[in-house]
Amino acid sequence: MLRAMSVSPDLSRLVAALPDALALPEGRVVHGDDGQPALWVSDGPATAPLWTALRATHATSGLWPLLLDHLGGDTARPWDDGELWPADMSDPGGWDAATLLAGWWADHTRTDDADRLSQPERLAVTAPYGQRWPGPAAPLPVGDDPDLHADECVAFMLADNPKLRLGLVAATRGADSVTTAGWQGPANVENDTAKLSAVLRSWEDRFAARVIGVGYAELYLSVAAPPTDAAAALHVAAEHFAFCPDNVWQGAATDLAGYAGQLVDAPIWSFWWD
Repeated sequence: MLRAMSVSPDLSRLVAALPDALALPEGRVVHGDDGQPALWVSDGPATAPLWTALRATHATSGLWPLLLDHLGGDTARPWDDGELWPADMSDPGGWDAATLLAGWWADHTRTDDADRLSQPERLAVTAPYGQRWPGPAAPLPVGDDPDLHADECVAFMLADNPKLRLGLVAATRGADSVTTAGWQGPANVENDTAKLSAVLRSWEDRFAARVIGVGYAELYLSVAAPPTDAAAALHVAAEHFAFCPDNVWQGAATDLAGYAGQLVDAPIWSFWWD
């Protein structure tokens, strides 16, 4: 039996213990619908220097910073209204990323009579692999320092959307932050976010990825070791499709090869679940 995610430490205590020099803005601890503390959320916008400072103190503070976006047309969801379920999540350490990706790939490439696409059309979406799972992509060489690269990506995101707020999650690593917070963004595909965190842990190790932002159903990663050629990008794209098929099904690209072209040298990976 898979063990449950351990209960988050006292968020209020951890936030209060942050150095005064950080000048944390006004905010509050948000509890999930299950009553468990989920994360601390700022009342106003985040700033890049503060995010960087909080990221740099993570090892001692135990708090991982996130940029937070909301559901379009409803600024309360999910961070202010507690549309979060931390107690329902399992432990990411109980899952194997390669096994999860293979299972999701099989699910997303399966065809049946209710499918709007014919079998050849469906297989063309994931060509050249079709229904064959290619296995996990090999680790890629790291270019920039992963943490400094994350800082730069956060600054870029805030320049694009200065209204993004700051979240703090009691997590030992960024990959686990979405699970600890009880985030439900991928619920239409997978309702145990710990499984996604298991894959995110693997991407931290293989692609120097860092979780930097979360929306209602969006996830943003900085990537310091992205694929640098078409062949490597295609293999990584297969993992993305298994992890978040809507990136291909409902994205700008119509097939895996087209999507892979967007990943070459991409400094940020973004995911969206319908």
